[in-house]
Amino acid sequence: MPPRNRNFTGREELLDKLRGGILDRVTAVVAHGLQGPSALHGLGGVGKTQMAIEYAYRYHQDYDLVWWIPADQPGLVRSNLAQLAPKLGVPGSTMTSSEDAAEAVLDKLRSGEPYSRWLLIFDNADEPQDLLPNIPPGPGHVLITSRNHDWANNADTVAVDVFTREESVEFLRRRMRRSLADDAADRLAEALGDLPLALEQSAALQTETGMSAEEYLQLLNERTASLLDEGKPSEYPRSMSAAWELSVNKLKEQLPEAMELLRCCAFFGPEPIPRGVFRPVKGPVRPVIAELVADPLRLSRAIKRLGKYALVRIEAESGERTVTGERTIQVHRLIQALLRDALPPATQDEIRAEVHSLLAGAAPGGSANPANWPRFDALLAHVAPTRLADSERADVREFALQILDYLMASGNYDVARTHVERFVERWTADSGPRDMSVLRAKRVQGDLLRFLGRYDEAYELDMTTLAAMREVAGGEHRDTLVLRNGIGADLRGRGLFRKAREHDAESVELHREVFGPNHARTLMAVNSLALDHGLNSDYRSARKLLEEAFTTAQLTESVVSRGTVLNLWAGLSRMTRLCGDYVEACDIGEEALAYGQEQLDADHPRILLVQKDLAIARLRMGEAPDALELAYDVHARYVRNFGIEHPGTLAAALCLANAFRVNDKIEEAYKLAQDAMVRYPKLYGADHPYYFGCASNVAVLLRVRGDLKGARELNERVIDGLKAKLGDGHHYVLTVAVNLASDLAALGDYQAACELGRDAHRRLRPLVGEQHPTTMACAANLAADLAKAGHREEAEALREETLRNYRETRGMEHPDALAAEEGRHLDLDFDPPPV
Repeated sequence: MPPRNRNFTGREELLDKLRGGILDRVTAVVAHGLQGPSALHGLGGVGKTQMAIEYAYRYHQDYDLVWWIPADQPGLVRSNLAQLAPKLGVPGSTMTSSEDAAEAVLDKLRSGEPYSRWLLIFDNADEPQDLLPNIPPGPGHVLITSRNHDWANNADTVAVDVFTREESVEFLRRRMRRSLADDAADRLAEALGDLPLALEQSAALQTETGMSAEEYLQLLNERTASLLDEGKPSEYPRSMSAAWELSVNKLKEQLPEAMELLRCCAFFGPEPIPRGVFRPVKGPVRPVIAELVADPLRLSRAIKRLGKYALVRIEAESGERTVTGERTIQVHRLIQALLRDALPPATQDEIRAEVHSLLAGAAPGGSANPANWPRFDALLAHVAPTRLADSERADVREFALQILDYLMASGNYDVARTHVERFVERWTADSGPRDMSVLRAKRVQGDLLRFLGRYDEAYELDMTTLAAMREVAGGEHRDTLVLRNGIGADLRGRGLFRKAREHDAESVELHREVFGPNHARTLMAVNSLALDHGLNSDYRSARKLLEEAFTTAQLTESVVSRGTVLNLWAGLSRMTRLCGDYVEACDIGEEALAYGQEQLDADHPRILLVQKDLAIARLRMGEAPDALELAYDVHARYVRNFGIEHPGTLAAALCLANAFRVNDKIEEAYKLAQDAMVRYPKLYGADHPYYFGCASNVAVLLRVRGDLKGARELNERVIDGLKAKLGDGHHYVLTVAVNLASDLAALGDYQAACELGRDAHRRLRPLVGEQHPTTMACAANLAADLAKAGHREEAEALREETLRNYRETRGMEHPDALAAEEGRHLDLDFDPPPV
């Protein structure tokens, strides 16, 4: 919360009305489970914010939690909500994405756990439709301040007007802390229209200068007529303008450099400005500001003088209020508007450029480092209000691109999309489509499309951008190589696994030549190539690549981001599992998850991926109940954070469906897998290997549920589709062939089952190895089918060989080994790796 205003005066009737309305809605919560917000609306400067602050402090004993949220920029509301996460025992924005943290906060508030008595205050909201999705129904209260009267259609509103005359007189006496005659106070209030902000400025000026009420009134009378020109916006009250100009004139006389600092602050956003922004920077800055920020003592004196004149709010922030822990300076939006409007356009442009320099100079560096995210978040609030997109300067655009990288790394994709669209549009208009800043921003657009699963669109955009980058910067430029790595993911997303491997093999060589073998960018390219090898059935090569890259990343962790380390660690666990080493895969996966949770948090997308892979590994290990619990949790997190049609959510759905099946929850498994099969073509297309893999899981469940013919027909279609896409020797094709052989055996066609099983077994042995779980499952099923078909000698020999392999690898206590020993068929399921 902002600090309590010790000079708060009056408003008793309004506070009583507000409190009564909130208590009435508590009854509604009990009866209907629904909670509506309360809104304070009125003219700028009328004291809505101060009234909300007073309400919070006055009734704080009735709340376990009070949280203040600046709401004038809708895109930043969720990041402010995210800062509440650690207080509710969920991952914070420094550990996971702002979007994930905000959604977790809203879930906690809705549930009333751990606090049911909460109060959210959204200050300076504008359009209801922008804010309503972030207002949680639940047992707590919501208070909104706004100048927009449309809130009357969505909330119980309390109109806040100017002070009554009695309140104005009382406020002036309290604020000025000196004897003030009744008639003088009355005339001051009359002249200032009883507007609280104007009264505050008047009292501050008189207190600071020792000016009498008579002197102030005389100055006010002399200048008021010239304050407002015809056509000025109606939101600038005449009394506000008059009081403001008197304070400004006095400031110009006493400390001109403070006035210039105030003008500078007027071109930031209305949100708190980190004190650390005001320091020497390289970009263009007016000489008076350059000298001021170079002298900490003069700067502090100027800021203090602005505070005394009530022209800025100065707060010594702690971690309770802002995650940066910095002092902040904040200027009322009306004062900002009046300051800007008083300047000619050329001066406005000059100061706006100065603010851009200060913002760019305040950027903390590595945008992928979670330790830097709080500072980026504080600067983000000033990107749109300062019209950063309008700048053509290279350093300012570099800062804008850093903001985009931060938003992507922290998972704040909605805000990233808003800003990148604005940057691309404006920069293209100013500099043309082949400008490097435009091309770099388009790379971010491609990343956003890919994250959403729009792989074809991402590929088309990335290829067009790549061609332009090659012409503008060359094929070996850093940004060209970064984009190349994304295109490999586009190809995987489109199901073009072999083409992706060819592309990424060339990309790795280029990365090694340009960056060196140990650079973070090179390791990321190696990680992509390892994914390609795995998707082309070469799990052993993939594992070898990842072992080398992970070792390098550990040795150079000071220059490799934690996210890259975790990606390599997770990939190594996955490839170890796909090689068939389930025990080691679980061990590596558990270590990766522990590392990730120390560095990031449980809801970070990278953590969710590690947790899903660990659930799969535990399922393969035979730890079915533990795997189900883990899979259920990660699927719920994916749904909550990204929706039901996100690529990660669909992969988690298949993991959970497989866990349901192994735990004999067949109907739950079938319902979930069937739903995923319907959704997969919408995301990947109807000929993507992942769609066919999902369909093969449904086919297994059809057979388990007794639809033998449906299972066989579906698996036959799956094999045809996979062969057309991947060829007949791919691991996915052979896995489904094993399941199709089980379908044929279940239908009594043992000869056909044996023929298919022999062919699959012959192909699997050189592809993944004699003792790979898929090969052993194929052999066990084939042995059972051979016995049924009358080939007893061949069946017995294969059975003994298979059981020996199980003893040497899984152990005879493993569920697969027990099934093989008893002659029961083993079913093979599919889990899609990330692209």
